[in-house]
Amino acid sequence: GPNGAGKSTTMRVLTGFLPGDSGTVRVGGHDVRSESLAVRRITGFLPEGVPLYPEMRVGEYLRFRSRLKGVARPARRAAIAQALDDANVAGVEKRVIGTLSRGYRQRVGLADALLAKPRVLVLDEPTVGLDPEQVRQFRQLLRDVGRDRTVILSTHILSEVEIVCTKVVIINKGRIVARDSAQNLRKKYGTSDRTVAEIAGPDAPVREALERISGVVRVTSTPVSPGPGSASDSARFGYCRYVLEASQGADLREAVYRAVSQGGWVLRDLRREAVSLEDAFVEIVGGARQG
Repeated sequence: GPNGAGKSTTMRVLTGFLPGDSGTVRVGGHDVRSESLAVRRITGFLPEGVPLYPEMRVGEYLRFRSRLKGVARPARRAAIAQALDDANVAGVEKRVIGTLSRGYRQRVGLADALLAKPRVLVLDEPTVGLDPEQVRQFRQLLRDVGRDRTVILSTHILSEVEIVCTKVVIINKGRIVARDSAQNLRKKYGTSDRTVAEIAGPDAPVREALERISGVVRVTSTPVSPGPGSASDSARFGYCRYVLEASQGADLREAVYRAVSQGGWVLRDLRREAVSLEDAFVEIVGGARQG
């Protein structure tokens, strides 16, 4: 959902850290309101902005957390080792948490959430503030730890959803507005497919030719670079990126190629872009706002 939709509030209600105003939440068959202790025993929670103790060493912190989580004393060493391994931070037990990078601190938070071997792992905006490489590594961690447990992930980064999640729930203003797989949401709510072409030619005639193609709903153009000819030709006809929107499922590439050939223009790139989850999201949230 968008910022302010209620994602973090939902995560806190699911894990029993915030009581709901109404309704019922059940996790693993347990009611969050009346069986909160049972819910916490089977749930691992990684909140946004991991609340770590920067002055503690990693191993010291995880031993402290394992005691709070009720991990039996004889099992603590093995539980910590397993959590460190699962979160891919084995070997940093003696490091002071405050000296770790943002990515490593996030992994320590994940190790904490995994300590009691939870059946359900709840992660609130887990990649916020990470650099691209840290995001890539963390996504792989999520895929690995999700093989034998349920992972509930909140985010507003749609590319993350498509890569990591098998089911998607979109909320807006505290209400569920869509729930399905990413693929089905794209099919159901995506209103158009796009064909992208980079063409060197006079903009107005090119646009007119593309708009005449059957099935085209809209054409937009953006200058991208000088044209391929002489200096004078380049000044007149630089390359433009044309985006053609058509009814879903329509493949316009052959028709675009014919139009460009007939006009005597230069075609540098031609590709089809399918409906993305972002397109579906805009349609869903926009429709919910209008409703």
